[in-house]
Amino acid sequence: MLEVKDLVVAYGRVQAVKGISFEVEQGQVVSLLGTNGAGKTTTLRTISGLLKPVSGEIWFAGERIDGVPAHEIVKRGIAQSPEGRRLFPRMSVEDNLLLGAFTRRDTAGVRSDLDRVYTLFPVLGERRNQAAGLFSGGEQQMLAIGRAMMSRPKLLMLDEPSMGLSPIMTQTIMRTIADLRAEGTTILLVEQNAQAALQLSAYGYVLEVGQIMFSDTGADLLEDDRVKRTYLGVDL
Repeated sequence: MLEVKDLVVAYGRVQAVKGISFEVEQGQVVSLLGTNGAGKTTTLRTISGLLKPVSGEIWFAGERIDGVPAHEIVKRGIAQSPEGRRLFPRMSVEDNLLLGAFTRRDTAGVRSDLDRVYTLFPVLGERRNQAAGLFSGGEQQMLAIGRAMMSRPKLLMLDEPSMGLSPIMTQTIMRTIADLRAEGTTILLVEQNAQAALQLSAYGYVLEVGQIMFSDTGADLLEDDRVKRTYLGVDL
């Protein structure tokens, strides 16, 4: 579904992503792991069309999309729930969700997807008329994921969905990702909780200073000594 080839992205003279390549197959959860500054968020923002690559190619569903405007990429089927959630705090829950469907004109379908989000996250339905800024961090994360889902994406990109959340809320978010995977949603996941991410992932890529250092199946990365030592805090 998604193929990134030799992607280079820079901020001025500083290369944040240095020629990475990876793939995401339909129906998979694929993780990008790495410490702060590794280039994970930059990669997602470039796929979304928010940043322009210096070089390389991005292919989605058989079509090249690097250089395509961000709003057009949403229309083609890629949605991102960004790091930090980026909600509109004074707007209601429902209005935030409807903004996720801004490219759509199928009113009945939008209403059906609203109901789906409310089923997945009951608290959003119960408080749909409240301002998003009144919600806890975990509830705001649910809203950010729900908003991304409202474009009915073929590929859902989640950037640090558990950041700043309590362990219980992190478990809730990870269960939601597992539920979406079970429904056949394709997910590209950037997540600081490497163990939780890899348990959900068919495949994982580990980035360091803008380069992919190694990759493998989620199960095998969980057993990899380098991952255990660096990302899982295991003393070997």
